[in-house]
Amino acid sequence: MNADRVFSGSVAEIYDRLLVPLIFEPYALDLADRISGTEPRRVLETAAGTGALTRALASRLPGSVTIVATDLNQPMLDRAVAQHGLDRSLTWRQTDALALPFEDRSFDVVACQFGVMFFPDKIQGYREAHRVLETGGHFLFNVWDRLSENEFADGITTALAAMFPSDPPRFLDRAPYGHGDPDAIREQLTAAGFSRCTIDAVDATSRAPSPRHAAVAYCHGTPLRNEIEARDASGLENATNRATDALASRFGDGPIEGRIRAFVIDAVR
Repeated sequence: MNADRVFSGSVAEIYDRLLVPLIFEPYALDLADRISGTEPRRVLETAAGTGALTRALASRLPGSVTIVATDLNQPMLDRAVAQHGLDRSLTWRQTDALALPFEDRSFDVVACQFGVMFFPDKIQGYREAHRVLETGGHFLFNVWDRLSENEFADGITTALAAMFPSDPPRFLDRAPYGHGDPDAIREQLTAAGFSRCTIDAVDATSRAPSPRHAAVAYCHGTPLRNEIEARDASGLENATNRATDALASRFGDGPIEGRIRAFVIDAVR
């Protein structure tokens, strides 16, 4: 498995506890509302992570709607199951979104919350979503805009580049914030067989109780941690401090706010 796709150990817990409310929750609610508007009967979620979108879907869709939530990383699914806490049944399954173990035309919605950026073959991932959708079904997903439009992540990336000038950790720029090109997404979806798509830019605000909170979320709760520790096995705390100082310098020492921006895509089979 590519290191950018590994969310193991304590990463899953920190990701869910700190990063989900920091940047993912507003987009989970937005995507769940869009999905609810299609009045689905059978929903497949890929790259479900720790279940931010899953929980939003479960709270908005009627109990009669089947929801199957999948992810490649079992530790993320384990955390999602533990945090579920909703009075309805869900199916959780460890699954690679590029090789879905479902029959053709099994769902009327496929959803993916900030996961397609991690697909090593984007078109293959889109083809699999297309294959399992009914004719007229919707593939609804979101991706982050470029790093400069997501201020906390941008500040942390800049700080760590200064700490490791000869080999800067580029996980954030390369993976989560490296695939926000609407024209490229349209071309890939067309190549995968989708008949049409709409792409909306959605702005939101990321709020953290302190610069340290945001720095820990990114440095400890994502595979960025793997890159830091690969460069300096004992350097995670120093890197987190550097990131904290950079955010404090840019946004202040108390509660901080930063711009976040994503694209939401609705592709129709």
